[in-house]
Amino acid sequence: MPITDAFLDTLRSIVGDKAVLTDGGDLDPHLREERGLYRGQATVAVKPATTEEVSAVVKACAAAGVSIVPQGGNTGLCGGAVSDAGQVILSLSRMNRIRAINPIDFTITVEAGVILEDVQTAALEADRFFPLALGAQGSCQIGGNLATNAGGLNVLRYGNTRDLCLGLEVVLADGTVWNGLKALGKDNTGFALKHLFIGGEGALGIITAAVMKLYPRPLEKQTALCAVDDVAQVPALLALARAMSGDQVSAFELVARFGLELACRHLDGVTDPFEDAHPWYVLAEFSSTRAGTDLRAVFEGFLETAFEQGIISDAVIAESGQQEASFWRMREGLPEAQKHEGASIKHDVAVPVARVPEFLDRAIAGVVAALPGLRPCPFGHVGDGNIHFNLTQPEGMDPKAYLGHWEEMNRIVHDIVVDMGGSISAEHGVGRLKVDEIIHYKSAAEIEVMRKVKVALDPQNLLNPGVVVRI
Repeated sequence: MPITDAFLDTLRSIVGDKAVLTDGGDLDPHLREERGLYRGQATVAVKPATTEEVSAVVKACAAAGVSIVPQGGNTGLCGGAVSDAGQVILSLSRMNRIRAINPIDFTITVEAGVILEDVQTAALEADRFFPLALGAQGSCQIGGNLATNAGGLNVLRYGNTRDLCLGLEVVLADGTVWNGLKALGKDNTGFALKHLFIGGEGALGIITAAVMKLYPRPLEKQTALCAVDDVAQVPALLALARAMSGDQVSAFELVARFGLELACRHLDGVTDPFEDAHPWYVLAEFSSTRAGTDLRAVFEGFLETAFEQGIISDAVIAESGQQEASFWRMREGLPEAQKHEGASIKHDVAVPVARVPEFLDRAIAGVVAALPGLRPCPFGHVGDGNIHFNLTQPEGMDPKAYLGHWEEMNRIVHDIVVDMGGSISAEHGVGRLKVDEIIHYKSAAEIEVMRKVKVALDPQNLLNPGVVVRI
């Protein structure tokens, strides 16, 4: 339906004149997409400040037959917050209050527009720890993290965003508010409705607030960059780390040699800490919530055992906060570093941890055979089997010509992933980018169930239509 002046007046009456954006300059940040694959086309964005305002906006859109694109920090990587002409962008950025924090219950209740880093800071100020951590944490919002079931660096120990959520407040497609803000570890009173909306990318309802879990604050931490000459040894290294630490492994990240080279070349403050080059590196971190545990001795014992068993060939322990930050800058800055080398075709995939080396061998061989000169840059959360299998263009190749190989690379990589019982979207979601891919790989029965859920909760198809599943 076209956006009319009368409809805009209705929106302004709900949220105020300044919270309805129609000017190109004001709209522009809401139309950009993180990877530059899409460009939003909406001519209006509305920014409600309360759940009641969200509800009223949704009711107005439903009455006018105007579809809605919910938007958080707009840092998603699958086009899940991209708008079409005639749609309304509903930005949650003004819903940025921390409603409550309960250190005794280890919970924090936050609105959807609270920036992830602010949740982390509020937890620390209460002597607690919120473990969700990812590269965009300075700008992404907790509502978006929930809508995509974000993963990040600490999944191995604390789980995905889904595992960190106790309760939700959600505005449904007709404007009804479902208040499920329960701070309960156990609630077995029927369907677990919150799990429909976590990972639903705003296609089933708009998350407006959440009760999230907190944890004891880590008091001691040890970090090392390990050199691995045979990637087949990486699962054994993880198993050894978990066993020797008493399952205190908080992060376990894999980086290929090419990735380290890119980081050293393009990122400030990053240098290669080893004298010799190695094909693979693992960034391992142990943390403890107890003081005086001598975690350093445990960590050194783990590294010594891994070296004696031939699992690693070298390791450098971070001896200062600056060196630790450099290690993490290398890992977290890889997507940024890749941009300096031209176009990149990216995959966010997961396979069982024990099969990560097999996946890497098969996938690297497959894509290089299909396009000689291609520069694979795999990295990621190997501790939970999630690899960001990014492919940097051949040197000197035209970027547009390279991106023309997108579907070919997807088919090679995703076929291997599915053959190994894996997932073609581990932590970034489906969005627009992978709608056809999941139809290709999921069973007809599974797609039909998803469609039925969508129709039941959004019969007019007004919430983020075309994202996750088509009806």
